[in-house]
Amino acid sequence: MKTIVIVGGSKGIGNGVLVQQLENYKVINISRTAPDITHSNLIHFSVDVLRDALPEFESIDALVYCPGSINLKPILGLSLDDFRKDFEINVMGAVKVIQHYLPALKKGENPSIVLFSTVAAKLGMPFHSSIAASKAAVEGLVKSLGAELAPLIRINDIAPTITETSLSGSILRNDRMKENMIERHPLKNYLKPAEVARMAGYLISEDAA
Repeated sequence: MKTIVIVGGSKGIGNGVLVQQLENYKVINISRTAPDITHSNLIHFSVDVLRDALPEFESIDALVYCPGSINLKPILGLSLDDFRKDFEINVMGAVKVIQHYLPALKKGENPSIVLFSTVAAKLGMPFHSSIAASKAAVEGLVKSLGAELAPLIRINDIAPTITETSLSGSILRNDRMKENMIERHPLKNYLKPAEVARMAGYLISEDAA
């Protein structure tokens, strides 16, 4: 059975990936809080990725980095520390995890990495300057590593629109705001974590080789 390491699998999209992959993978979750699920294929490590040492593994087949942030404010309402915090979570955390687990990934079977961006990195949206800047850096990182790590390791990022998670609670906090969000999309809907998780599952699968 292949091994997948999920960073941030206790909530949101990461939890969606975790739940969907438990039957097919040995799943190692790394996050500050444990997921609300137990399974014979699941191992959890309580770790603050930005501050703590990461656990060691001999070999892994897939790495999914899910931590993110939604800090929506006008540019004058954002401090430099806001930008630094978003960059730390979205970019530096991913870099730390990739650097740490690259040797283990190189020993895996058809190894792959999945990160997460946002539609706001390419589609200009008001009040998204901090998160869009961080996620644009994620996309640049993925493009560079895609060339550097090929053909041994595949790396992709998913850039979803608004997804119904605890992070987006302030944006989808009432029916009127939900309806406004639905009307902005041609398909007249926003995303559920399970939908994004299925895309991540595809990208780490042999079908995406």
